[in-house]
Formats: sequence, structure tokens, C-alpha cells
Amino acid sequence: MIKLFVGLGNPGAEYEATRHNAGFWWVDALARELKVSLAPERSYHGLVARTALHGQTLWLLEPQTFMNLSGKSVAALARFYKIEPQEILVAHDELDVVPGQAKLKFGGSHAGHNGLRDIHAQLGTGDYWRLRLGIGHPGVKSEVVNWVLKKPAPEQRTAMEECIARTLKAVPAMLAGEMDKATLIVHTSKPPRPKPPRPTEGEEKP
Repeated sequence: MIKLFVGLGNPGAEYEATRHNAGFWWVDALARELKVSLAPERSYHGLVARTALHGQTLWLLEPQTFMNLSGKSVAALARFYKIEPQEILVAHDELDVVPGQAKLKFGGSHAGHNGLRDIHAQLGTGDYWRLRLGIGHPGVKSEVVNWVLKKPAPEQRTAMEECIARTLKAVPAMLAGEMDKATLIVHTSKPPRPKPPRPTEGEEKP
């Protein structure tokens, strides 16, 4: 079961609406849903909220270390409260998923994501859960840095907001340790595909 929800991003107003902060947006939305407020905690180098749900203590964390040092914050809180890596979920921006979609996965490589890279290093393992929030890819590798630090187009931002709202519905399953069910909720909550046009009279169906 998940005990610690981490959102990745960069602190500061100039980064607030950029694609790299999708993880912060997700944890902010979760905090609103749980009616808790994140507050600065120097010992954990981040904004932290603590609440109890179904008799279980639950932590929300947004590292304020800048993305490439996120692990310092995650490891400090996890070690102090004896939270195991498999009880941690990290919400982060994902280039290989389109805006409006998300993927839930356990373990695996950091795939070059600087926030995950540091969490891997600080926890000493990649065996934690990731909620990969799609931001799309600029198409050219050299443009990636520029892309993640820019604001998404309005329709992309809307798609991402809707995706956040949908994936939050998986949180009760995550808290119950029903990760298969949570994965199903995240992966099947894609926006409906447009229906194919109906064949006109006399036209053969393919």
C-alpha cells in the first residue's frame, strides 16, 4: 500500500505552470481532495502534509530542492518514518506519454528523468511506484530541456488537468494496496476516442 505520495517539480513562481511541474500539480490536487495543506518542513527539504485515512497515516511531499536533488527530500522523510520504497508513489512528468494520459508502473529505470535519477540514487533502489503524467515530446531530443521548462499550450494543460482528476480516482485503491486495481483505473481512464464515421448507404463496411 502507498504511504507516501511525492510530486516532482521545481520550486518558485517562474516554474509553477511549466510541464516539469506536473507532479506538483497532481499532489496539489490530491491535497485539495484530502482537505490538507502542504507546509514547509526543513528537515525534509520540502512541502509536507500528513493526514490519516482509514486508520493509516498518509504523507504528501513536494521536494523544494530543485528537480535534480529530489531524492534528498524523499529519502529523508522515508527513512525517518520507516517508509519502504514500495510504499512510495512518485508523480512526475513523462515525455513518452501524450498530454491527457498517464501510466502507473513499479520499478524500472529512471529513463533520464533527473528527479527519478536522484530518487534512485538516494533510496538505493528503483523499486518504488511512479505515476507518469504525460506531457508529450517536442520531437527533437535537443529541444527537451526547453520543452519541459515551458508552459503547455492551453488545450494540453486542460487535458492534463482532466487526467489528474481522473487518476486521483485510483488513490483509494493505492491506499488499500490494490495496485492492480489502481493500474486499471489509471490506464483505462483515457479520454474517449472519437467514434469512426458510420458507412453511408450502399458503402461496404471495411
